[in-house]
Amino acid sequence: MTDAHGGIRGWFAGRRGVWSRLRFTSLRLRLVVVFGLVALTAAVSASGIAYWLNREAVLTRTQDAVLRDFQQEMQNRAGALPEHPSQDELQHTAGQMANSSQRFSVLLVSESADGKAVYGTSGALDGFSLREVPRSLQKAVNKEQKVDSANKYPYHLYWQRVVDDGTPYLVAGSQVINGGATGYMLKSLEPEAKDLNSLAWSLGIATALALVGSALLAQAAATTVLKPVHRLGVAARRLGEGRLDTRLRVSGTDELADLSRTFNLAAEALEKRVADMAGRDEASRRFVADMSHELRTPLTAITAVTEILEDELEAESGSVDPMIEPAVRLVVSETRRLNDLVENLMEVTRFDAGTARLVLDDVDVADQITACIDARAWLDAVDLDAERGIHARLDPRRLDVIMANLIGNALKHGGSPVRVSVRMAGERGDEVVIAVRDHGPGIPEDILPHVFDRFYKASASRPRSDGSGLGLSIATENARIHGGELTAANSPDGGAVFTLRLPRDISELTEEPGAVDGPAGAEGEIR
Repeated sequence: MTDAHGGIRGWFAGRRGVWSRLRFTSLRLRLVVVFGLVALTAAVSASGIAYWLNREAVLTRTQDAVLRDFQQEMQNRAGALPEHPSQDELQHTAGQMANSSQRFSVLLVSESADGKAVYGTSGALDGFSLREVPRSLQKAVNKEQKVDSANKYPYHLYWQRVVDDGTPYLVAGSQVINGGATGYMLKSLEPEAKDLNSLAWSLGIATALALVGSALLAQAAATTVLKPVHRLGVAARRLGEGRLDTRLRVSGTDELADLSRTFNLAAEALEKRVADMAGRDEASRRFVADMSHELRTPLTAITAVTEILEDELEAESGSVDPMIEPAVRLVVSETRRLNDLVENLMEVTRFDAGTARLVLDDVDVADQITACIDARAWLDAVDLDAERGIHARLDPRRLDVIMANLIGNALKHGGSPVRVSVRMAGERGDEVVIAVRDHGPGIPEDILPHVFDRFYKASASRPRSDGSGLGLSIATENARIHGGELTAANSPDGGAVFTLRLPRDISELTEEPGAVDGPAGAEGEIR
């Protein structure tokens, strides 16, 4: 069964390869087809005209020679017959007429003295007969014309081409002037037909050769045209892959050379623009990193002072003046928020700079999530559905950051209870799937695509919130550095569902010393 499936997949792969090659060479095929059609049309037209002209010339030449000879024989021999010849006389004269240079069959018709029709043929009794002469021709031959200044003779020579059993014949007839025998002639045109067939075959072969030559010419022309286009396509792909120093060699002054020059100018401008943007982006990241490090020093002192103030607020001695107690609480809260923001900015800076690394360890996923929930006193608000024994090799600190952000976000903006489920997935169970679901109103459809954007606020009227707008962004970056992904959706039963997918073994990534120096703050995002 596996071999059968493999064979079917191979067949479809082969068909896809054929179609892709056809698509790749479609312009070449169109050029060949167009050249072929033009050449075929020209060759067929030329061959048809040549065949028609030669056919008329051959038939007319043969026909004129035969009719001229027949007319002369009618004047010389049939005209010498008596007014009422016998059958033997007609037979003898017909034989003499048939022995002319054109070698045609002759039939002579006359009347005897008693008014009966008398026939004489050049062949045997079963030779040329009156039945083989078309009635229209007989009627025209026997019809007496009016003699006037325009018509000097009452009878004329008439001819007609007929086909019998596939063989063409020339039939002619005339009557002796001033009374006498009527003569008919039958001449086979088979030699001329064979010559015309040979000519048709020659013209057909010439047409085929012209078609083949046009295809070869089209192939050469297509190669000449498509080679620069192919180089342009390769250069465009390299440019799309980030190799901004890609340039085309320009030669000539035609349209393709102009296209290559335009591509080089565009690539040069793009390289310059990207370099400028990269420089500004690097300066921006360096500024954020420097600012975050500079803020940590005063924040350390401020944090120590706010801890002392917080202890004084919680003391029973009441050493803090009730009038300034709200202000002190506000300072403590905002200092803690500012400290979390600085930590998040430093974490984001590490991701942007590519210096964030993993400190891998074999952990029980259920135990790790339980520790995260317990450390933040969320045990009463979170329902954990996870079996012990699901082990994974990952960074425990970064998993803690992800789960703290997802669960904190669900508690703050969703509805209790928050359910966290853990299961294995994948064909070989090589993936861990963690789903965090709340029972709130869900995420609006217009906001759903932006929940992982940095500093995104769901409502412009509330730009200030408890969070910085970086929590979910940091969570998705931590998932990505593990080789996994984090997605958001709305449950059909209500509430939002965040799904984290992580591979169970990430062993190729190593830790950079000093890259992580403390846990990033966990916070909820504004929806």
